[in-house]
Amino acid sequence: MRSIPLHALVACALAVPAAGLGQTVDLALAGRIRAEAVERSQVLDHVRHLTDVLGPRLTGSPGLLRANEWTREKLESWGLERARLEPFEFGQGWEFSRCEVRMIAPQLVPLAALPKAWTPGTTGAVRGEALFVELESEDDLERHRGKLAGKILILEVERPERPGGRGEPPRPDFERYDEERLEELAEIDLDEPRGDAWRKRARKRFAFGRKLAEFLAAEGVLATVERSSRDLGILRVGGESTRRDPALPRGVPEVVMAAEPYQRIVRLLEKGEKVELEIAVEASFLADDSKAYSTVAEIPGTDRARELVVAGAHLDSWHAGTGATDDGAGVAVVLEAARILRSLGVRPRRTLRFALWGGEEQGLLGSVSYVERFVADRPEPTDAAELALPRGLREPTWPIRPKPEHGRISAYFNLDNGGGRIRGIYTQGNLAVAPIFQSWLAPLADLGATTVTNESTGSTDHVPFDRVGVPAFQFIQDPLDYMKHTHHTNLDTFERLQREDLVQASIVMATFLWQAAQRDEMLPRKPIPTQPPTAPAAAEPEDRSGAASARAAGGQG
Repeated sequence: MRSIPLHALVACALAVPAAGLGQTVDLALAGRIRAEAVERSQVLDHVRHLTDVLGPRLTGSPGLLRANEWTREKLESWGLERARLEPFEFGQGWEFSRCEVRMIAPQLVPLAALPKAWTPGTTGAVRGEALFVELESEDDLERHRGKLAGKILILEVERPERPGGRGEPPRPDFERYDEERLEELAEIDLDEPRGDAWRKRARKRFAFGRKLAEFLAAEGVLATVERSSRDLGILRVGGESTRRDPALPRGVPEVVMAAEPYQRIVRLLEKGEKVELEIAVEASFLADDSKAYSTVAEIPGTDRARELVVAGAHLDSWHAGTGATDDGAGVAVVLEAARILRSLGVRPRRTLRFALWGGEEQGLLGSVSYVERFVADRPEPTDAAELALPRGLREPTWPIRPKPEHGRISAYFNLDNGGGRIRGIYTQGNLAVAPIFQSWLAPLADLGATTVTNESTGSTDHVPFDRVGVPAFQFIQDPLDYMKHTHHTNLDTFERLQREDLVQASIVMATFLWQAAQRDEMLPRKPIPTQPPTAPAAAEPEDRSGAASARAAGGQG
């Protein structure tokens, strides 16, 4: 479906009744939303506090818990009701307070590096000879057995090609969608689904990762060093979050180094030079509370109060930056939409619920837990080997079993593709909502939000809702420098955000929430899956927005 010209959208919005293909838009309220968002915006204040004051918000860390409490108090201060923290089982948290890496020989040089999350710390500063190795298979482990004690390993890690890699034009440093690109996004991709190949690869990586961690510790390796997947000194860092389970091997300290000093070390080693490194990492595992939390609050409805319209973004972040574009921007927009609608003094027909998820980066854990508790679940696997795997790596079980909220949620709207302004929305293949969304976008066209695509996108918190047949959607956003520079990197800070984009996104979010809350009928929904499709339901659709693909045991959007 291609984007529709403005004059056609306006005609649809103003002339088609709610029971028809589109929906009559409350233009008076849309105007009030816009005025409040533009003239009295607080969205930049929200994200400044999240990033500059509260800082990184790794799931299970004190930083995320502080953000949970602050957002709950903020929502409560605006008069939202039932403001609360929703717990989910997580395991041990982790935080670090020091990471210093130096080359000692052939020169004394400080090197830019950060620890991977859930890595153990060093015992003081450790020094060792650097050794360049590839440890990608069990054969590699056997080849190096007995040779690595006291060494600091410079790991050669196979990395998939990313846009702008070899054979492709480089991704622009800063990108906004033009009309041609929006039309491409609106076209349906009829390529063969990816199937479950991703799960097989992820399960293989998980199994080998456990063996590698045990091997490195048994061999007496001091630490490992990996190359950042971004150039220009950018540190892109995640972590093996399965190590939050104390029953799994934690291996040795692991750091990610900026590409340029890493490559220098590799060149020195390739020329036969002896390289000695010193690494000091202070990190601790937090065992006081095995739970992490999502923040939830709501504006009660009136005549349809039992029915829900939900807005969401993820509150957690990785630890290299302060989580501004991933996903402080989305959190700030959801907060601002709540503030706007509450400040207008209007009462929606349906209850508006606002959810700020924890654990998104470790596999959508907060939203998955919420769906399983209140919306729909699946039977637990009966096979012991499946139960031993992280949830995201298990084969899906059947049937899907709806719970009370399943039939009460009219829509879930998510924002998590960076700090760019909203340009439209993905329907996740729900064709019946497309003309409705077109009519809602009509009064927003002058703000650049025009495109409806029947494509699906994955890797973030609308997916658990969509998988069980609840209407759930992610907005299309301008990419800006999200995938090029900020996604999971030390550059993900307040400086990467633009006020105008966040104000625009707040207007779109508040408008969509209000329209969904006021509609006579609930939004159309796809059937609940009843049998395994050709491409398993747990497999993510291709993410055409450019955001990272879902990784079952690793990072998300």
